[in-house]
Amino acid sequence: MELLGTILQLLGSLAFLLYGMKMMSDGIQKSAGAGLQKALGFMTGNRFTGFITGFLLTIIIQSSGATTAMEVSFVNAGLMTLQQSVGVTLGANIGTTITAWIVVLFGFSFSIAAFAIPIFGLGYFFYSSKKMKKGPLGQAIMGFGMLFIGLSWLSSTISPEKGTLNFLTQFGDMGALSVLIGVVVGIIITALIHSSSAESAIVITMAYNHLVNWEFAAALVIGSNIGSTIDAIMAAMNSSANAKRTALIHVLFNIATVVLACIFFTPLLNLIDHLVPGSPTEKITWHIATLHTVLKTITSILCLPFTRQIAALATALIKDNKEGLAPKTYTLEFSETGGKENAASYIIRAEKEIQDMTLLVTRMFEGVAAGFKDRSEAFIANHMEELTDQEDFADQMKEQLTKYIINCSRLPLSLQQKDSLSIMQLIVDDLEEMTDDCYNVALLLQKSVKKNMTFAQEDMDRLDPYLDLARQIMYFIRDNINKHLDHDKLLIAKEIESQIDVFRHNLKKVARKKLEAGADVKTELLYIDLVRQIEKFGDRAYSIAGALSQL
Repeated sequence: MELLGTILQLLGSLAFLLYGMKMMSDGIQKSAGAGLQKALGFMTGNRFTGFITGFLLTIIIQSSGATTAMEVSFVNAGLMTLQQSVGVTLGANIGTTITAWIVVLFGFSFSIAAFAIPIFGLGYFFYSSKKMKKGPLGQAIMGFGMLFIGLSWLSSTISPEKGTLNFLTQFGDMGALSVLIGVVVGIIITALIHSSSAESAIVITMAYNHLVNWEFAAALVIGSNIGSTIDAIMAAMNSSANAKRTALIHVLFNIATVVLACIFFTPLLNLIDHLVPGSPTEKITWHIATLHTVLKTITSILCLPFTRQIAALATALIKDNKEGLAPKTYTLEFSETGGKENAASYIIRAEKEIQDMTLLVTRMFEGVAAGFKDRSEAFIANHMEELTDQEDFADQMKEQLTKYIINCSRLPLSLQQKDSLSIMQLIVDDLEEMTDDCYNVALLLQKSVKKNMTFAQEDMDRLDPYLDLARQIMYFIRDNINKHLDHDKLLIAKEIESQIDVFRHNLKKVARKKLEAGADVKTELLYIDLVRQIEKFGDRAYSIAGALSQL
C-alpha cells in the first residue's frame, strides 16, 4: 500500500506540473488572442525573422510543440514556404529551453513552494473577477502557481529518503551504456508526456535530489530532443506534402542533434563545466539547464545558413502528392497533439479549408457558365458528372468543417477568436448553398437540353450581363475571403448585389410578358427558375460579404 501511495503521489505531482504548464500556456494564448495570430506574420519573412519569431513565440507560449503545430498549419495553408519553416523550427528549439531556466531560477534558488499557493490564489482572483476582465491573465498566473506546486511535490516524492527512484543511481556508472540508456529513457519519457520542457524539469528535480549524476542527467536531456518530435508528427498527419516535410525537418534536426551530442558527449560536458561556475555536484541544476540551451543553440546556429539545403533534402525524401483527378472524398481531421493545441494554428487551418471551398465554388460556377454558352449534349457529357462530384464534395466539406470548427471552439480562445469561429460557420453554410445553386442551375440546363427547349437568342443574351454580375461578386468574395471588409468594400458588394436584383426583376418581367403573349409555358418557367437561382447565388455571396465585415 505504501508503494501504491508513493506511485500515485508521483503521478499526481507530475499531473500538477503538466497541467500547470498547460494552464499557463493556454492563459497566455487567450490573452494574446488575435494579436498573437497577427504577430505570426513575421514567420513568413526570411530565415532570420523566422528564427527570431520561432524563438520568441516559444518563450511566450512555453511550448515548442504548439509553435511547431502552428508552423505546420502555416505551411499547409500555403502561408509559409518550406524553407521559411526551417528557420522557425531552429528558433523554437532554442526557445523551448526557457522552461528549464524558470525551474532552475525559481524552483531551487529559493523556496517558491511557499509562494505557489498565494500566487495561485492571486491568479484565481483575476480569473473569477468579471469586472476586471483579466480571466486569461488569471489563468496564466494560476498555471504558474500550479507548476511550482507540482514541482515541490515531485521533489519531495522522489527524495532519496523515500527511496522512490533510488534504483536510477545504478545507471550512472556504466560508461557508454549509461549514456545510451539515458538517451532512450529520455526519448520515452518525453514522448509519453509530450513535453521536453516538463522532462527537463523532472530531470533537474531528480538531479537536485541526487538520484542521477551529471552524466546520466545529461543523457536524459539529450534524449528529450527526439521524444519532443511527436507533436510535429501528429500535427502533420493528413496534411499536405509540404506540411509533412516541415515535420520531417523537425524530426531530422532533433535526431542529428542527439547523434552529434552522443558522439561528442565528453567534450560537450567539459564545455558546460567550463561555462558554469562551480562543479557539477554543487551546481547540477545550472549545468543541466546550460546543457539544454547550449546544445540546441549550437546545432541551430550551425544549421541556420543551410535552410535551403535542408528544405531540399526534405523535398527529396517526401515526394509531392500524386497528380490527377481531385479526390472524391474529403477528410479534415482535428489532430490533437497531447495538450499542445494552439488556437491560432487550428483557426489558420480552418481558414485555408474555407479558401479551398471558395475556389471550389468558383470552379463550379465557371463550369455552369459554360452551359449557357454551349447548351447542348456536349455540355452534359463534359460537365455534369464533374459538377455532381463537386457538389457532393462540397457537402462533405461542410460536414467536416462544421465538426472541425466545433472542436476549435473548445480550444483556449479569446472572445474575438470565438466570434471569428461563429462567422466562419456562417460562411461555410453560405458557400455550400452556393454550390447547391450552381448544381441546380446545371440541372435546369440539363433539363432544357433533354426536353429540347428553345430559348430566343435575345433572351440568352440578356443573361450574359446577369451572369457577369454574379461572377463579379463571386470573385470579389474569392479575393477577400478570410479578410475583414471595411465599409467601403462592403459597399462594393452591396452595389453588385443591388444590380443583380434589378436585373432579376427585369428578366422575370420580360419572361412574364412572353407568357402573356403565348410563349411556351414550360420554357419560360424554366427560364425564370434559372434567373431565380442565379439571384440566390448572388444573395449568398453578399451574405458572406456581410459576415466578412464582422471579422
